[in-house]
Amino acid sequence: MFWKLTTLEFKLQLRNFMTSFFSLCFPVMMLLLFGSIYGNEPSSLTGDRGTVDLMLPAYTCMIVAVTGLMSLPLTVANYREQKILKRFMATPVQPLQILVSQVVVNSITTLVGMVLLLVVAALVYQVQFFGSIVPTTIAFLLVMVSMFSLGLVISGVTPNARAASSLAFIVYFPMLFLSGATIPLYIMPKAMVTISNALPLTYGVRLLSGVWLGGRLFDYGVEFAVLLGTILLCTAVAIRYFRWE
Repeated sequence: MFWKLTTLEFKLQLRNFMTSFFSLCFPVMMLLLFGSIYGNEPSSLTGDRGTVDLMLPAYTCMIVAVTGLMSLPLTVANYREQKILKRFMATPVQPLQILVSQVVVNSITTLVGMVLLLVVAALVYQVQFFGSIVPTTIAFLLVMVSMFSLGLVISGVTPNARAASSLAFIVYFPMLFLSGATIPLYIMPKAMVTISNALPLTYGVRLLSGVWLGGRLFDYGVEFAVLLGTILLCTAVAIRYFRWE
C-alpha cells in the first residue's frame, strides 16, 4: 500500500510544473548559461579548478532547496487544508504514510535532478569529481535532511496553503540567491555575505562544495554543526506544531 501511494505521489509530483522545472530544468539551464560564459578551464583564480567544477555542488544545493523548501511544505499544507490527511484516517492508509511518501518522493526528485545535472556537466564540460564518495554522500544527505526539516516546519506552523506558500517564498528566495547556491559568494558585497551567514543553506553549500573538491568532512566542523543543529531544532519544532487537520 505504501509503495502504491508513493508511486501515485511521484506521478503527481511530475505533473507539478514548478517543482519539475526548478528541480530538473532550471539548475541545468544555470549550468549551461554560466558554463558558456566562463567555461571549465582550470584557473589560478579558482584554485586551479574549472568554474563548472566549482558550481556543480552549489547547484545541487539549489535542487535540494526547491524540493525541501517549496515542494514538500506546500504539498503537505495543501493536503491538510483540503482535509485529505483527515480523510485518510478512515482508511488503511495512515496520514503518517502520506508524510513519509512525500519525503521519499521529494528525495527521489532531488536525486534525479542531481543525476541529470551531473550527466550534463560531464558530457558538456567534462566536470571532475575531486572528493570521496562516502564524505560527499554524508554531506549531501545532511544538506537534504536539514532543508526537508525546515520545510516541515513551514508546513507545520502555517494555518493554510496560502500562508505556507507565502512563508515558503520568504524562506526560499533568500536561501537561493544569498547562500551561494546560484551566485558565488566571493563576488557579492560584504553586506550580502554577512546576511548569508544567517542562512542554513549557506553552510550546506560550503560543506558540499568543500568535500566535493576533496576536503575532509570534519574540516568543516562549523558547517556540519550548523546543519545538524538545524535538523534537530526544526524536527523538534515540526513535531511540536504539526497538525494533521
